[in-house]
Amino acid sequence: MHFIKVTLFAMIAFFLSVKLSLAHPGFHFGWGDHHRGISFGLSPQFYQFSCPQANDIVMSVLEKAIAKDMRIAASLLRLHFHDCFVQGCDASILLEDSARIVSEKNSGPNKNSVRGFEVIDKIKSKLEEACPQTVSCADILALAARGSTVLSGGPNWELPLGRRDSKTASLSDSNKNIPPPNATIENLVTFFKRHGLDEVDLVALSGAHTIGVARCVTFKQRLYNQKGNNQPDENLEKSFYFDLKTMCPKSGGDNFISPLDFGSPRMFDNTYFKLILRGKGLLNSDEVLLMGNVKETQELVKKYAQDESLFFEQFAMSMIKMGNLRPLTGFNGEVRKNCRRVN
Repeated sequence: MHFIKVTLFAMIAFFLSVKLSLAHPGFHFGWGDHHRGISFGLSPQFYQFSCPQANDIVMSVLEKAIAKDMRIAASLLRLHFHDCFVQGCDASILLEDSARIVSEKNSGPNKNSVRGFEVIDKIKSKLEEACPQTVSCADILALAARGSTVLSGGPNWELPLGRRDSKTASLSDSNKNIPPPNATIENLVTFFKRHGLDEVDLVALSGAHTIGVARCVTFKQRLYNQKGNNQPDENLEKSFYFDLKTMCPKSGGDNFISPLDFGSPRMFDNTYFKLILRGKGLLNSDEVLLMGNVKETQELVKKYAQDESLFFEQFAMSMIKMGNLRPLTGFNGEVRKNCRRVN
């Protein structure tokens, strides 16, 4: 009798494991040193059976959103970056204030700055219609970042999926883990290494500044008081400096915006690196990739300026690497019904 019970239990367990692994290929039952013999890895085929149209839905919403507002592509890339650098890629940045949550949206790097939340809401709504409670908000952020890159003329890549959504947010980690625009090269290297990202990742991912804009407040110091002596940054090319002064006054105008890459602000290309070589990097964190005292970042700026395909290849690899930062998988976290609040 005991043997029959054990056998029956084993058959049920096997059936459930097969069913689950078919529905979610990211769930691997069997070998490995993961949680009780179950490996919950990210996989490009994670939604192959449970929601095969997921990426098509994401791209459809993105195409319409970017057609209405070209800035959205850069905004969604930035959302993914600001999410992954806090608790890992878990969509914590999307959570609103509630009785249990202190939102990361109010942190210094995010307040009055991060945007694109309505586009994420729209994607989530469409996915919930097609595949209820299947595609996580964390994966939506990753898919939207890749889609925004592709629709702006940049590279495509095979994206590992299967992240789940956090039930928490961290305002304090958001304040201390996201590199500021006035960071030195030493600061930047430290911030990135804290997340297991190296100098190559730093320069490649900074290349996302080939699209998007920055507010006057983020580069005003370079124009008027770079070293505390009421003088501009000597590394700024003169005509570029005077152009920036006309739209970014010494007092006021903090929210006036300038393209991060004025050469081709809507195209994902390598112009960003070419501009840095000419003294026309907008943010201090852009300029120090070349003018800082780290030889590896200096050489990479030059290489990417010369070879766009090399930049594209490394950007894709670094985006995958960043997207794999401490994801919640398996039975950790949840798949939110609404990206702005926990279930």
